[in-house]
Amino acid sequence: MKFYDCSTAPSPRRVRIFIAEKGIEVPTVQIDLRNREQLTDAFKQINPQCTVPVLELDSGTCLLNSNAICQYLDETCPEPNLMGRDAEERALISSWNHHMEWDGFAAAGECFRNASRGLKGRAMTGAASIDQIPELAERGRQRLQRFLASLNERLGESEFVTGDRYSIADITAFVTIGFMQWTKQEVPANAADLQRWYDQVSARPGSVA
Repeated sequence: MKFYDCSTAPSPRRVRIFIAEKGIEVPTVQIDLRNREQLTDAFKQINPQCTVPVLELDSGTCLLNSNAICQYLDETCPEPNLMGRDAEERALISSWNHHMEWDGFAAAGECFRNASRGLKGRAMTGAASIDQIPELAERGRQRLQRFLASLNERLGESEFVTGDRYSIADITAFVTIGFMQWTKQEVPANAADLQRWYDQVSARPGSVA
């Protein structure tokens, strides 16, 4: 296998943490997003979508997004399990992970990519040039505030996002909190349950990946 990464980007960070939690080693190639290496012809041969992460399998097949990569790794390296042990748990974790992605991670991306001066003409990932919309940055900030309140409420009910054990949903939520700090937003001071969970997850060895 070969993992195409960018050490400064949030999407591949989700996979790095997943790999670290599994305790496995995967050869890694860094892609320089700042200098737009993802848009070169050489990288387009690997991923025509011009995004990272990518996991290239020994068969030559390339998996082109975080969830697909994590699913493959969870099935081929099953312990510790991070995506569910049976149909019910897999569905529950998938449902919560989708919530973390759409209401949290995507909102942070909407805010950051539509406000960063360095991303003019790059408001969305991929090969196309797309103009920023400042109103979407503000909408992203509002979405994040609702997400944080919702996550704090959930973590008042359970130790981790999906229940009593750590899963991919916690990884997505944890990376989202780090990502939103790029937009100068923080965990609210009154979100005690969210802060308790964040401190706990931050102490895991994989979280430094």
